[in-house]
Amino acid sequence: MAEKLNCLIIGSGPAGYTAAIYAARANMKPVLYTGEEPGGQLMITTDVENYPGYPDGIMGPEMMEHFKKQAERFGTDIRYELINKVDFTGDVHQVWTETGHEIEAHAVIIATGASAKWLGLESEQRLTNNGVSACAVCDGFFYRGKEVAVVGGGDTAAEEASYLAKLCPKVHLLVRRDEMRASKIMQDRVMNMENIEIHWNTEAEEILGEEVVEGVRVVNNKTGEKQVIPLEGFFVAIGHKPNTDIFNRWLDMDETGYIITKPDSSKTNVEGVFASGDAQDKTYRQAVTAAGTGCMAALDAERYLVEKGIL
Repeated sequence: MAEKLNCLIIGSGPAGYTAAIYAARANMKPVLYTGEEPGGQLMITTDVENYPGYPDGIMGPEMMEHFKKQAERFGTDIRYELINKVDFTGDVHQVWTETGHEIEAHAVIIATGASAKWLGLESEQRLTNNGVSACAVCDGFFYRGKEVAVVGGGDTAAEEASYLAKLCPKVHLLVRRDEMRASKIMQDRVMNMENIEIHWNTEAEEILGEEVVEGVRVVNNKTGEKQVIPLEGFFVAIGHKPNTDIFNRWLDMDETGYIITKPDSSKTNVEGVFASGDAQDKTYRQAVTAAGTGCMAALDAERYLVEKGIL
C-alpha cells in the first residue's frame, strides 16, 4: 500500500532544506528524503564565509545542521534513506525508496544536487579541505597571496583560474591536452593574465604534503618528463555531475544531465515536479543560490497544490 503525500522533497542540502522550511510553513506536510549525502556538498566544506547572516563564518556541517533543525521545527518529516526509482506517468507521482517503500506524492521537489568530479588520487582525498578544493569561489579567499594550481581545460577551469589570479600571485593551470576545451573568450582571458601559467599536456600525478598541500608532482603525458611545482592550493575544476540519473526517462535535461526548468520558475516538463539547487543550476552552484531555488520550488509547489484543490 503506497504512502500518500502532498509534498515530497528528494535530497537535502541548502535547496532541499529551504524547500522544506517553506513547504512546512505553508502546511504542505512535506516529507524529505536526505539521500546518500545528508546535507550535500557542504558536509565536506570546512569554512563557509560567504553565506549571509554568518558574519564570523561557519563550518559547512554545522550550517547544514541549522538548516535541518529549522526544517524540523516547522514539522518536516526528515528520513535518512535514498529514493532510487520514480514513475512520473500520472497526475500523482510514484517513487520508491531503496528498501522498496512506495510513495504517491502530488508534488515532488527535486534537490538532489551535483557532485564534483575528482581526479581519483589518494592524496587528493586525503588533503581535501587542507589545500585541495573543487570550488574557487567558495575557498579562493583562503589562498589570497599564495601560489595555487587549477586542473582542467574547460570553461569551469578557465573561470576558476581567472578568479584565483585576482587573489594569488601565481596560478598554474594544468591542461591534459595541447588545447583547451573552454570557449574562445575564456581562453583569451586566461592567456592574457600574466600571472597564469598554462602547463600543456600535463597531468597531476600526486599532490604533495602530509597535512596540508605543499606542492604537486606533474607529468608531461607527451614526453614523460616529471616536475614538482611548489604551491599551497590545488583546485580541481574538471566539472560536476548532477545527481539526476533516476529522472532520466522522465524529465528534460541538458546533455550533461542538469534538469531543465521553465524560465523564471522551478517547473520541469512534468506537471507537479519541481527542480532546485545544483541538480538544475550549472552556472552559480552556491549555497545561497541553491537555497533561493529551494524557496522557489516550495512556492511553485504550493501554488500547484492550491490550484489542484489539494491544499
